Amino acid sequence: MRHARRRAVRRVTRLAAVGGLLLGGVMVTRAVASEPPATAAVPHTYAMKAGQTGAALVSRLGSSRTAGTWIGADGKAVVAVTDEQAAAEVRAAGARAKMVGHSMDELKSAAKTLRSAPRVAGTAWSMDYRTNEVVVQGDSTVSASDWAAMTQVADGIGGFVRMERTEGTFTPRLNGAQPILSTGGRCSAGFNVTNGQSDFILTAGHCGPTGSVWFADTGGTNQLGRTVTQSFPGNDFSLVQYANGKAGDGAGVVFIGNGKGVQITGAGDPSIGQRVFRSGSTSGLRDGQVTGVNSTVNYPEGTVTGLIETNVCAEPGDSGGPMFSEGIALGITSGGSGDCTQGGTTFFQPVTKALTALGMQLIVSNPAATAGGSSPAPSATSAQGSIAPGAASPGSSAAVQGTPGTPLLSRITDTRNVGPGLLVVGGSLIALVATRYIRSEQDRKAYQRYYSATWG
Repeated sequence: MRHARRRAVRRVTRLAAVGGLLLGGVMVTRAVASEPPATAAVPHTYAMKAGQTGAALVSRLGSSRTAGTWIGADGKAVVAVTDEQAAAEVRAAGARAKMVGHSMDELKSAAKTLRSAPRVAGTAWSMDYRTNEVVVQGDSTVSASDWAAMTQVADGIGGFVRMERTEGTFTPRLNGAQPILSTGGRCSAGFNVTNGQSDFILTAGHCGPTGSVWFADTGGTNQLGRTVTQSFPGNDFSLVQYANGKAGDGAGVVFIGNGKGVQITGAGDPSIGQRVFRSGSTSGLRDGQVTGVNSTVNYPEGTVTGLIETNVCAEPGDSGGPMFSEGIALGITSGGSGDCTQGGTTFFQPVTKALTALGMQLIVSNPAATAGGSSPAPSATSAQGSIAPGAASPGSSAAVQGTPGTPLLSRITDTRNVGPGLLVVGGSLIALVATRYIRSEQDRKAYQRYYSATWG
């Protein structure tokens, strides 16, 4: 009976050791196989290519001979130029040229003059490259006297400053896509970013000051993290550090509703005329067009500059939510006017500017590693925004898991498991050798006992 138990123990030990070898081997081989390349190229979409062509021409020709670039109705880059020689160079590069009367230097000078005037809450301005104007907007809170004063400043600049009144009010959209909650209100998560040691949520700066604690549920039981950096006004971005230091599964995917998500594969700057998508915890997935860049908004809380202006709608609670197109992260929702019933204007903090200022890297998705990576994500309804050049889509679709847990296979294939995997392999080998040695010793002693009993 005792020998039978020993044999059973030896068999179990051997099986455990062999299992450890197999597990350790899987951890090492799968982790090594999934190791991302040292340098990952950012995908180039149709809009990025056209935008880069226009930006390169503007940079080469200079701000005194150009006045911005945008994507035309045919999907090609259009460059505003002030002389025929510049126009010829633009056409030679395969882009379209548009002759205008005012250079970028003049547009910037006009914006600088507006910035130096007495601040009026409820106003905003941006450069409209397509009309070669600086457009000043005033919401319903701007008094008649303040608007008259702003109009006087604009008249002093020249005829290329256009004054417009708009309905609603310019406010930060406090109260992306997944909701995050604190005592200050509700916002939407933007994009996941990392400094290589810890992961963070990049969201709007007006959502809460440094030290704000964020939860994923209204009961305050599922703590997400704490705001560690805030920039608002001036800029409008902040970092929420995850409570456990890691973003977890699906960190490179943004939620767009109905259990669906879009894989984010890189970050970039949008072009005027580009079709873009925004997701938020209040109004879901919406689309529209970039109408301005380098915009300034005078919120009641303060002035924010360098924003992206769009005609995508947004509502309270959408703040901090992601804006993207074809899987490229472009901005995080700042504020605006109107709603998703009447439409309106929404401004976004550029992602690239926030990443540079914070010293962070965007956590991106690996399309090849996600099921259905090549299939297009659902498009927003055509009623929610204009269709910009080309058949732009949000990006490649991906399922969104509702639970924060990590599947066993994902934990095993984590690239950080190479070291632990080797330890498992080493420990299993030692266990096998030890088991073999013990068995040999037991067999030798049994033989000695048998020999002694037989021969005396």
